[in-house]
Order: sequence, then structure tokens, then C-alpha cells
Amino acid sequence: MTATTLATPRSLYDLVSRHDGRAPRYTSYPTAVQFAPAVDAATYRQWLAALPADEAVSLYLHIPFCARLCWYCGCNTRAVNRHDPVEAYVAKLVEEIRMVAGALPGPIPASAIHLGGGTPNMLSPKDMDRLFGALGRAFTMTADMEVAAELDPPLLTREWVAAAASHGLRRASLGVQNLSPDVQAAVDRHETIGEIARCVDWLRAEGVRSINLDLMYGLPHQNRSNTLSTIEAILPLRPERIALFGYAHVPWMKPHQKLIDEAALPDAPSRLDQGEAAAERLQEAGYVRIGLDHFALPGDELAVALAEGRLHRNFQGYTTDAAPALIGMGASAIGAFPQGYVQNLTKELEWRDAVEAGDLPIARGVALTPDDRFRAEIIERLMCDMAVDLEVIAARHGRDWSDLAGDLPRLDPFIDDGLLKREGPRLKVAQDGRLVVRAIAAVFDAYFEPEAGRHSRTL
Repeated sequence: MTATTLATPRSLYDLVSRHDGRAPRYTSYPTAVQFAPAVDAATYRQWLAALPADEAVSLYLHIPFCARLCWYCGCNTRAVNRHDPVEAYVAKLVEEIRMVAGALPGPIPASAIHLGGGTPNMLSPKDMDRLFGALGRAFTMTADMEVAAELDPPLLTREWVAAAASHGLRRASLGVQNLSPDVQAAVDRHETIGEIARCVDWLRAEGVRSINLDLMYGLPHQNRSNTLSTIEAILPLRPERIALFGYAHVPWMKPHQKLIDEAALPDAPSRLDQGEAAAERLQEAGYVRIGLDHFALPGDELAVALAEGRLHRNFQGYTTDAAPALIGMGASAIGAFPQGYVQNLTKELEWRDAVEAGDLPIARGVALTPDDRFRAEIIERLMCDMAVDLEVIAARHGRDWSDLAGDLPRLDPFIDDGLLKREGPRLKVAQDGRLVVRAIAAVFDAYFEPEAGRHSRTL
């Protein structure tokens, strides 16, 4: 791995690296590692039937197709060069929507639809008409319904934006990652700031009021200089939100990542330098740092939710969505319910076969215990607020915070290094501690196995 001259103090890396390791990103608790086949289609059907008929849910639709497969990608997707597979997939997705509707107590309200992938703008306008038509028959859309989509800039057209806006598109996330030609060539993803700016203009013209740009650090040939130059290029676009993700190199899980030259990956101190330099520049530009990896303008709903203590974290990352249930549809989609989590079959062909057989295509899941709910709230508050009052949360769950006495000593190394402050039951993550907040949260994870190697590295 390549080394780079650093501007971020080496002492900071030396400090936080003592707490580096593999830890979950905690987009759920328990995490997907604990999902098992015991939670099956019959369980899912019961959970769907138990949803209150008057309480709005959120919907997630997974579109597992891309026009190109970026070598760094960790998503469940595949590259296609014809539209036929996409059209066939949409037909099966419509069938799954019908099956879900049949298990519900009625056409319950839906307040949000998130199109993820993959590349949702692989859908044609006709595909979107079919999907939103099916959703409209299955659910009652609330007046403040919000549609969000993840988009690939070079593939986006003005016609697609107009078609999506007609169905309520109000939030959009554009993948940028890094604009250096050397970095783009090393991960086989090519796009220009001109393409991105054009997409932003189209989205704003069609009434999309919140735009997020995804950036990355830790990619091959990436350094402080080309990280900051990418930020300088996008700042004039003034996106409401920016996500800054660290690249997770897991070729044993994502075989296409083997195409990346590992010798070109920045070393750990350089990764830290890139991430912290980017964070500092974004805050200088007026963005509020949110949680692990997000930034938002002060007036954005995400920043407001952070200030008011109602920020949440789910499978789409940080969110203001407080719906009690998320129904996931499509291959690999995950749903979240008061009773637990379910995940669809990950392999597209297996998912398709289950839908054709008339079965809800569930592969696995996990039912929540009272202790899971207790710990989930602690972990979510740490990941969102960088602070938590254990006594308050314990009382809310009919517990005493002394129940955590066996866990608290594992916080001592973070406290000793000044990364975490503790006053009785109140914990507050220090500024530098944000870099290892996943490791701090893992202290309260009853299932966490530090040596299992199932997760990406903290730094």
C-alpha cells in the first residue's frame, strides 16, 4: 500500500489506531451477521399482517443493475448492457408488491419510497410507471410522500429526471467518489464535474429539493490533494448533503474488488489524513458534521434532526425517517419491523424463482428480544448523537443502567486515551473519538466477536 506525506498529525493516527479493528457500521442492531433462516416467509407474513392500518410505513425497492460495475462497489448489483433483464425484473418486483399487499391488513399509508441499487436510473419511464402504479394500488400515499433515488450521473438524462419527478422524486443521491483521472481509472469509473453539474441542474429544475453527493476516501491512488480538489470542484454546486465514505476493501466478499491493485491503496495513516482533511474542508464551507460519515447544510432536515435529537440510522444510512416499519422489496432488500428484521433472497435468480412460485422471497432475518431493543437504542444514539444517557434509555426499557456493569469496563481504554468522556451513566464521544465510534458502540453489542473478521475496518 502506498504511503503519503501527511498533514493530519501522526500523533492522531497513533492514538486512534490503538482502537482500530473490524466493527459493524450499525445500520441495524442486531446486525445482518445475526440474521438466520429461522425468520422466514411465514414470520414475515405475520409481521406484515400486524402492522397498524393507520400508521405510515417506509418502502425500499432494490434495483440490482448497473450499466457499469465499479471495481470498488460493495452493493448487490450486476452490469447489464440490455434493457430486457431490467424489464423482466420489474415485472417480478410488481408481483412481489402484490404479494406484500395481500399480506397487509389493508392499503396502509406509506410516507417514503427509496429506490436503491445498483442504479435505479436504469429503470425506463415505463418501468417507473409500472412500479409506482403497483405501489399506489398496494399503499395509500400520504400527502407528504417523499421519493428518493440513488443515481449514476453519466447515465442520467433530463427525460428520466422529469419522469421520476412526476412520481414525486424529491431527494436524489449522485455518486461522485473522486474526480481524479488516476483514481477513476484505477476503479474503472469515469465521470466529469460537468456531467455532475448538469445532473444537479436537471434535478433542481424538476423540483428535487435535496441533493446528496457521495464521496469516498481510501481508493487506489487517492491522496489528500485529489481528495480536496474533488471537494473544491463540487462545493459550487452547494448540495444539501454530502456523504464521505471510507472504501472497504473486502475482495473475499466482493470478488470484483480483486481487479483493484492493492499496492495502489493508500495506507492507514493516509486514509485517515484524506478523511479528516475532507471533513475539515466541508465544515469550513458551512456543512454540519453528522455522525460517522455525513455532512449537511445547517438548514437541511438532517442537520435540524441532529440538533433536535431525533436523527435515526437505518439501512440507507442517517435519516430523519421515524416510520416504525420499513418494507424492503427486490433481491437482497432488507425490511425492519417492530418485531425484527427480514432480508429477501440475495441472488436475483433465487429471488425470481420464489416470486414466481408465489412465495414471499425471504431468506433470513432476526426477531428482536427486549435486550436487543435496549442495546439498539444505545448504539443508535451513540452513532447519531455521539452521546448517550444510559440511565434514561434504561428507564425507557424498564431496565436499570447497572445491567450494563459488565460492559462498562471495556470503555476504559477509550476514556484513558481521551476519546470518550463518562460522567456516571452519561457518555460523550470526543471529537477525535468520532473516528472510532463504531468500536465504542461495539462495546454494547452483545453479539460482537472482535476476531471474527466479518466487518470492515474502523479506520
